[in-house]
Amino acid sequence: MPDLLHSILKQDIGHLRIVAGLWGIELDSNDEDSAREELSASLLDPELVAELIDSFTPQAREALTMLTNAEGRIPWATFVRQFGDIREMGAGKRDRERPHLRPASTSEYLFYRALIARAFFDTDKGPQEFAYIPDDLFSMIQSGRGGSRSAPTKDEPLGRGATPGEKNHILPADDHILDDATTLLAALRLGKEISPDPKLLSLLQTAGLLKKNTPQAEAVRKFLEASRADALQMLINAWQKSESFNELRLIPSLICEGEWKNQPQVTREFLLNLLDAIPADKWWSLIPFVRDIKQKFPDFQRPAGDYDSWFIKRETDGQYLRGFAHWDEVDGALIRYFTDILHWLGMVELASPDEGKDVTAFRLLNIKNLKPKVEDAKLHVTSQGKIVAPRFVPRAVRYQVARFCEWEDDGRVGGGSRYVHSPRSELLDQRRHIETKPDEYKYHITPHSLTKATEQGLKVEQLLALLAKHADAGIPPVLVKALKRWEVNGTEARAETQVVLKVSRPEVLEELRKSKAARFLGEPLGPTSVIIKAGAQSKVMDALAEMGLLAEGDVNEPPL
Repeated sequence: MPDLLHSILKQDIGHLRIVAGLWGIELDSNDEDSAREELSASLLDPELVAELIDSFTPQAREALTMLTNAEGRIPWATFVRQFGDIREMGAGKRDRERPHLRPASTSEYLFYRALIARAFFDTDKGPQEFAYIPDDLFSMIQSGRGGSRSAPTKDEPLGRGATPGEKNHILPADDHILDDATTLLAALRLGKEISPDPKLLSLLQTAGLLKKNTPQAEAVRKFLEASRADALQMLINAWQKSESFNELRLIPSLICEGEWKNQPQVTREFLLNLLDAIPADKWWSLIPFVRDIKQKFPDFQRPAGDYDSWFIKRETDGQYLRGFAHWDEVDGALIRYFTDILHWLGMVELASPDEGKDVTAFRLLNIKNLKPKVEDAKLHVTSQGKIVAPRFVPRAVRYQVARFCEWEDDGRVGGGSRYVHSPRSELLDQRRHIETKPDEYKYHITPHSLTKATEQGLKVEQLLALLAKHADAGIPPVLVKALKRWEVNGTEARAETQVVLKVSRPEVLEELRKSKAARFLGEPLGPTSVIIKAGAQSKVMDALAEMGLLAEGDVNEPPL
């Protein structure tokens, strides 16, 4: 940082005399250059510095302490937000209004005593404007002669421990993210039309498992064949290093617009460092943690304390959230969402006062100390071609099974597609005595699913080998026979819903075949019956009306 002499280089003789007067000294020099040298030499007196600081207002002492604890400089926007701005005025107005005698803010109070200055410094985020204490004055204050308190230790955690009421309802951590990832990868591999969970999609992309929403075969194979502990660590490592996984833009309650850029990896590392200071396996209160970050590090994700150039609006009503006044709705929301991401990755447990209430506490877990889960479950296969895959079937097996089958609940693919305990999941297969349980995935082998699998280069013999190895009671012989027969003959029977026209006499049908409605008629079913092509029922009814015949319809016409 510049020293005192260089910090007052641009000040005129009138400003220099104001500073001198507030320090209780007189300047003998009338030349500006000489006056600057005289003033800077006079002010660098340890006893004079201590005496001046002892006379400070509580607000000025607080501001000086804050600067000292921040190694002598704080982003200008952050400093003036807390301690007020400095009014811009020329020499004439300054001499008339004498702001040093009636400072409008704590910043002005310190500025006219030359204890703070304003300048741009290079940072890893580019040039940034700071309020700073001149370097030689800072050395005196920091040595203890200026009366500032010491900075908190680096390992001092923010916030406080959670109260019993804040951790009453616990949301345990788990590794369901691995099952959800397997489901999404299989869905994308099959080309299913889905609306995937944006954060899961982004994570799989940053982990190299997807490229433009296309599964990458070798990376997917390694991920699915890895143990659950190793696979989870793969996702965590990718997340920690990622510059593309952007938590701020993924917050559901916010809509980010425009071309502005933030630095998610830098922000993520900063928050993880703050969390490192919190004792592991100790419940910690979320609200005081967020509050302390707001007080001590409000600009943790904002270059130069800029709260105006990011276009972010509230999802519920479209209101733009610009300015520091919306810190809790944007920056505070990011910290709360960050704990959700950690829970999603199995790194923390969350808790709330009661079920359905907002999260109020979290507990950091040591993943390496957790007991690894083994994927040793078996598939349940019925003679009708239905397959139930418990959660701990090897993920690589379920991924392959999913490619051969229809899925019973495609609508849940976007959010995870795992089956929870519900009336629907309690249907019993009486013949095989299989009961669907929580965290089970249900599939059905059909001619259509086998056709799609064949188009992707898969073979029925691969499915048979897979089921033979991983089914709990082997493959029902009738299913083996059906699969082999389909491989040779394809689909041998089809059930369809058709609209059939029945008339009273063969002559009526013959007359209709000579009308303009003939092209809407399909396969005849006898002398007085014919199939109507899909979507053409109203056309045929109109043609009959033109022939002077009124017809009745017993079915709702399907859409074209």
